[in-house]
Amino acid sequence: MATQSTGARRIVSAVKETFTAALDSVNTPGSRRRKRDALTEQHRLSFDLLCKAMDDPALAEVLNTYESQISPEKQRQFLFANALYVNNLHFYRIGALSQSELYGHLRVMCQNKVFREYWEATRHHRKSLPAESEEFALGRMTDDLIQELDDADTDEWWVVGDPPDESA
Repeated sequence: MATQSTGARRIVSAVKETFTAALDSVNTPGSRRRKRDALTEQHRLSFDLLCKAMDDPALAEVLNTYESQISPEKQRQFLFANALYVNNLHFYRIGALSQSELYGHLRVMCQNKVFREYWEATRHHRKSLPAESEEFALGRMTDDLIQELDDADTDEWWVVGDPPDESA
């Protein structure tokens, strides 16, 4: 019986050590690099698929989940607008852009009529995002920015809105 107890303690101890090591590794620079690398690979694959859809109307139709009928030309423009938006999100997620820098890029993108049409056409897509997700928060930030640009009483669009405070 003493042998089983000692053996059980060793197993529990080994499990605890393994679990602790796994938890510690989550915040190590190597794991952050692996996460960034995985995000980059996922972005690359998604972008490749998006490019194929932009080149082939039959493939683009698979991504047509808009609530209204749009022309193949508009579909390609929307796919490109999506590619620009997702590219900026990717740079933010891997740490190449701060949230304030992302905000600046979005402010420029939101000046474009086609991007705004795309953003409105995909509003229902963002409704499925969990409210606590980062993507939901960034979508809300873009919604708010568009509203601020619409409400602004200045032609100096580059000063409209307040970039996020990242010191908190």
